[in-house]
Amino acid sequence: MAARIIPSFLLSLIALFIASCSDSRTTGEDGASAVEERGKIGMTCMSLTNPFFKLIANVMEEEAGKYGYKLVALDGANDGAAQNAQISDFVAQGYDAIFLNPADSKAAAEGVRKAHAAGIPVFTFDIQIDDDEAKELVVSHIGSDNFQGGLLAGKSMMKATGNRGQIAIVGLPEVSSCILRVEGFKEYLSKNGSNLEIVTELNGKGNRNEGFAVTTDILQAHPDIVGIFAINDPSGLGAYAAVAKANMTDQITIVAFDASPAGKQGVFDKKLYDSPQQFPRKMAIGTVQSFIRHLEGETVEKRIFIPCSHYYYDTAVDDESRVAEQW
Repeated sequence: MAARIIPSFLLSLIALFIASCSDSRTTGEDGASAVEERGKIGMTCMSLTNPFFKLIANVMEEEAGKYGYKLVALDGANDGAAQNAQISDFVAQGYDAIFLNPADSKAAAEGVRKAHAAGIPVFTFDIQIDDDEAKELVVSHIGSDNFQGGLLAGKSMMKATGNRGQIAIVGLPEVSSCILRVEGFKEYLSKNGSNLEIVTELNGKGNRNEGFAVTTDILQAHPDIVGIFAINDPSGLGAYAAVAKANMTDQITIVAFDASPAGKQGVFDKKLYDSPQQFPRKMAIGTVQSFIRHLEGETVEKRIFIPCSHYYYDTAVDDESRVAEQW
C-alpha cells in the first residue's frame, strides 16, 4: 500500500500541539500564561507593619513568581526568638530557600545554623548577621551601604547646623544596619573637622512613639541641642513631633534615614533636613536574583551593598514618587 501523504498544514498543527504539551507554562483564568510552581521560599523580616519591609515582601513575591516560586512572608514582630521559630518551621516544611531580615542580628545566628544544617540556603537582606561563623553560612547578603549612608547624614548635619553646637542621636543598637549608620555618621564628623558635640545617644526602637518619647527626654536633659540624627524616618518623625511640641523647631535640625514615603513628605514639609535614601526594590529583586543564580550553580557575591543618596528638599520638590507616596 502506498504511504499516505499528510498535508503540510496538518504537520504544522501537529507540531504546535506537541509544543503546547511540552510547554512548562499553564494558562490562568484570564488567559495569560503562568509559570508552573517549582517550590516555596520562606521570608521573615523585622516587621511587616513597616512599609519598607511590606514593599520588599511584595516585590520579592512578584519576582519569585516569575521563576515559579511561591514566597511566604512572615512578620518577625521585632522578636529574634519568634523569627528563629519561623525559620524552624520553614526548615521542617522543606522550603527551598529562606530570605532573612534579622530582627536581632545576634539571635538570628541560631536560625541560620539550623537552616544550613538542613541544606536550605539562607539569603539575608537589609541587615546582616552579627556572628562571624553564622555570617559565613549565609549564601549572600544584599543591603544598603549603611555606613556610607551614615557619612551622608554626618555631612548634612554639619551643613545644617553650621558645624557648631550640641547634638543627639536616636539610635537602634540591636540592629547591625543601624549601628553602621551611626558609625558612619560619627566617622564623618571626626574626619571632617566637626565642632559638634554628641551629648547623648538613646534607643528610639526605630518607631515614632519611642522616637517621640526619647526625644522628649533628650530635650529635658539637653535643652540647648541644635540637631538630632535619627537612624530611620519613623524615629526621626517621632523626634520632630517632640521638638514641635516643645516649640523648638527653629532651634533643632533633624536628619533621618530611609527616604520612605513618609520621610520624603517629611523632607518636603521641612520637618527633616535630609533622609539618606535606600532602594528597597533593588534589594528585593537582588535577593531573588541571587537565589536563582545560586540554583543555577553560579558563584554569587557574598555581600552586595547598594549606595545611598542624599534626599533634600530640592530633591523632594520634583519627586513624582513622593507625590505618589512610593519608595
